Amino acid sequence: MMGKFAATARLLALLILIILWGALGFAQTAPAGQAPATPPATPAPAAQQPATPAPAAQQPDSSQESADEVSSSRRKRVHDYRNWVYNVGAGANLDSGATRTWVREGGFAAGAGVARNANKYLGLRADFVFANLPLRDSALEVAQATGATTHVYSLALDPIINLPVTKVYGGYFLLGADFLHRTGSLQSDTTIPGSPCNSFWNWWGACQNSNFNIPLNGSFTNSSLNQFGYNVGAGVTRKMPSGVEIYGEVRLMHGTHNGITTDYRPITIGFRW
Repeated sequence: MMGKFAATARLLALLILIILWGALGFAQTAPAGQAPATPPATPAPAAQQPATPAPAAQQPDSSQESADEVSSSRRKRVHDYRNWVYNVGAGANLDSGATRTWVREGGFAAGAGVARNANKYLGLRADFVFANLPLRDSALEVAQATGATTHVYSLALDPIINLPVTKVYGGYFLLGADFLHRTGSLQSDTTIPGSPCNSFWNWWGACQNSNFNIPLNGSFTNSSLNQFGYNVGAGVTRKMPSGVEIYGEVRLMHGTHNGITTDYRPITIGFRW
């Protein structure tokens, strides 16, 4: 009986040993079979790495294009001239034509204007010009007056051509149409109404409605004439450190109506800004 129990115990121990040995062998072979599955996963990211530098290679092109666009837009907005230019000046007046016969030179003249420039060289300028036209003593004798006051007011609209010679000095030319309003008044005039007209009364405007005789009313001592004509001019400029320009200008102003003319040449010195 004891011999059977001992044999059974040995058989059971052998069976347990076989089971343990098989379990140990299975545990060693299972990881070895799974190991090959992990290596293919590691090369995948390495194969995708060359795709990442591509956007970096394109970035300089986009930044270069945006910089060029900004630089181009800035260059378009910058120009080396002023859109609006204002001027004011004063000086003396020289006469010409029939006006010179009756008006002595050296009367006061002044003007102010504004110009709108289209570019560095061309613009459009509007001016108001005032000039005193003092009568000569010989004109007062013909008019039989002891004194007189005579003025002319003009509006001019001219294309202007600017000539920038250097960064400091420049010049310009003017040519356009004008409107003149000449007024005058004689003091202590002893001319008899109805007297024959002469060259002075024709220029004065007293005979424009009566070709041969001075009007019978006393209004002939006052003159008021509206005339249309043209003007030409030229000037030189010098730019100061502040940016304001000093200019010298000479112009010829001409107006006519009903055969009566007014011609004078204001010479002015002033400022442009």
